[in-house]
Amino acid sequence: MVVRSKITEFGRRTDGAMTSFGVLLAITIIIVGGLAIDVSNVVMARTHLQVAADSAAHAALVVRETTVDEGVAKGVAIDIANGSLPPSYFGSTITEADIQFGTWDAASQVFTPSPGADDAVLVNTQRLAARQNSVGTYFLRFIGMNHMDVVSQSVFETYIPTCFREGFVAEGPVDVTSSNLYTSGFCIHSNSFVELNCDNEYQDDVIVSMPDKRDLVLPSEGFDCNVGLEPALRDGSYELRILQRVAEIIAGVQDKTSPHYRSYITSDTPVFMDRNQKIDTQWVEGRIHVLDCANSTQKAMAAAGSTMRRGILVTDCQLNFPENVAFEDAVIASENPTAGYAISAAEGFRLGKVDNCADGGDAQIVTRGGVKFAMGVEFHNGQVIAAKDIAFTSNAGTIRGVSLVSGGTIHGTTESTIGFCGGAGMENNFYAWYFRLAA
Repeated sequence: MVVRSKITEFGRRTDGAMTSFGVLLAITIIIVGGLAIDVSNVVMARTHLQVAADSAAHAALVVRETTVDEGVAKGVAIDIANGSLPPSYFGSTITEADIQFGTWDAASQVFTPSPGADDAVLVNTQRLAARQNSVGTYFLRFIGMNHMDVVSQSVFETYIPTCFREGFVAEGPVDVTSSNLYTSGFCIHSNSFVELNCDNEYQDDVIVSMPDKRDLVLPSEGFDCNVGLEPALRDGSYELRILQRVAEIIAGVQDKTSPHYRSYITSDTPVFMDRNQKIDTQWVEGRIHVLDCANSTQKAMAAAGSTMRRGILVTDCQLNFPENVAFEDAVIASENPTAGYAISAAEGFRLGKVDNCADGGDAQIVTRGGVKFAMGVEFHNGQVIAAKDIAFTSNAGTIRGVSLVSGGTIHGTTESTIGFCGGAGMENNFYAWYFRLAA
């Protein structure tokens, strides 16, 4: 009876009931804490790898812009990644095999490797058991997982912003006054502010942008007298990278190994011109023309009504074109740095062939100075890249495909119809790539 009583008493006692629960709770805390440490380490490792992959991919495309050697670009990318993840600590997180150039399909989100391509790049950064740099575990090793493989991937692609394909883009103010029609797709951008008067019309999908659209300068009734302006406004800014490449472009159009060289040039032996004679009388189709002046104030000109085709003019003279001069399949490369306008043209100047956005016939002006066009100027797949101001006056003629980029200001006046080609016929324009993370 005594034994039975003691057993019954023991069964009724509760002073040790929490011991087993406490043991289970402690085990659970250890498991969860151990998993948290292992998961946190993996997430941290993946973040480090992702940052390195993004940096490496961006660097690879930047270098590919100026070199055709994939090996050089891959080498720079590896150096960038190793700067973030020193091999002495993280092991080999990236090799040349982890970097592939190719193309990126944004619609399907698919990267396709293509040796020699420079449109996009895919970079993998990896910590793998096979590379002896996998991420070690703490708790998971108790169930046989001593390490974990971690991989991050980055895809960067090149692109040209719409405003640089067709539009007016300036570092300073863009002042285009009144009675202008901008057709769908056109872009007006300033890294300062845009100034407008009345009676302009902006069709659907026109962009008018500046860092802060509240800086737009308008008359008091501005939105009422500018149809379509309000929905066209955007905030934004760009680095005008193409302006940093003016010297490179001027050298490149004279170098048959450069991507800037023109296919219509049949001989790279230059034709040296005499500034005392008209440019058109010395023009030879298929050739590069060099026109030197003793100083930046000396001038050269062509005959009124003349058309220069299939050639390049490289000059440090001031160019003064009389009425109705035209260039088709041509580049004017001006090294004249005058504080005024390095190139000026009288009424009826035409840049490009009248072909309604067809391929070929395009023409470009690239200058270290500024450019000024008188009334009736026509652009047909024409491009002007000027380190300084660009101006065109009233009653511009046909504008069907135009890209103006200025390191100063753009000033245009009244009664122009600005047609949009959607990039058609402007494939030969000079561009500087921009880069963005695709995946």
